Amino acid sequence: MSERRPYKGDLSDERRALIEPVTTGWKAKHPSVSGHRGRYEMREIANALLYQSRTGCQWDYLPHDLPPPGAVKYYFHKWRDDGTDEVIHDLLRWQVREGRGRLADPSPVVLDAQSLHAAAGVPAATTGRDASKRVPGGKRGLAVDVLGLVVAVVVLAASVHDNAFGTALLDKVAGTSTVTKALVDQGFKKTVVDHGAGLGIAVEMVERNPADRGFVPQPIRWRVEQTNGISMLHRRLVRDYEHRPASAGSRVYWALSDVMARRLTGTSALAWRGV
Repeated sequence: MSERRPYKGDLSDERRALIEPVTTGWKAKHPSVSGHRGRYEMREIANALLYQSRTGCQWDYLPHDLPPPGAVKYYFHKWRDDGTDEVIHDLLRWQVREGRGRLADPSPVVLDAQSLHAAAGVPAATTGRDASKRVPGGKRGLAVDVLGLVVAVVVLAASVHDNAFGTALLDKVAGTSTVTKALVDQGFKKTVVDHGAGLGIAVEMVERNPADRGFVPQPIRWRVEQTNGISMLHRRLVRDYEHRPASAGSRVYWALSDVMARRLTGTSALAWRGV
C-alpha cells in the first residue's frame, strides 16, 4: 500500500510500539490458509478502528486510503471474539497504573451503568427501554479503578435493572483477585451487596447528600463519571450503534486503549470544542 497522509487519530510510532507486540504476535499465530502474511499492516487495521471509534462513521464510510471495511471488520470481530482487544487494553492499563506508582491490578473499584439511545437499525432483541430515564436502547456498565481506568465492561439492554449490571460486573472483577471493595450509587440494591459478599468483595453504597442540588461529584465515585465523559469524545460510544453487545464492549476497550496509549506517550487528542 502506498504511503498516505496521516489522520489525526493515527498511531504514532511510540503508540504503535505499545500495542505492536500483541497484534504482530496474533498475526504470527493466525496465518492465512494459503500461507501469505496478508495485504494490510496491523498498524493500518488499528488506525482504521481508531478512526471509526473517534468519528463514529459506518463501516462503508471508512476512507478509501485505509484498509477496506471487510478487512477491518474481519480483525475487529476476530479480536473481539478471542479477547485480543481486552488484552491490549489491560496491558496498557497495567502500565498506566504502574507509572502512577500503583500495583498493576486495583483493590477498590467503582461500578456504574449508563443508558444510551439506540441508533437506527440496531436489533430490538438487544435493546430495551430504561423506564426511569426514558431511554430506549442499550446500557453500558463499567467497573473502573480510582484512576478512572476501566477494569470491566458489561453491555445489556437498557431495560435491564442496575442490579443485573452490578452482579455481572462483580463476577468479572472477581477474576482479578486483588479487588476487595466496590463503590456503587443508590441505584444498586441489596442484591448487589449480597452478591459481592459471596465473592469476597465488600460493596459500599455512596449515598447522595439530600441537601445537594444539581450534579455534585461524590468522593472517588466521580471517577466513573469522568470515564463516561472521556468516552463521549469517541463518537462511536455516544449512541448504541452495535448490533451485538460484545461489539459494544469491544468499542469501549478500543476507545480507552487509545486514551491510555496517549497518556503513556505524553500526547493528547484534539477536543471537539473549537474544531
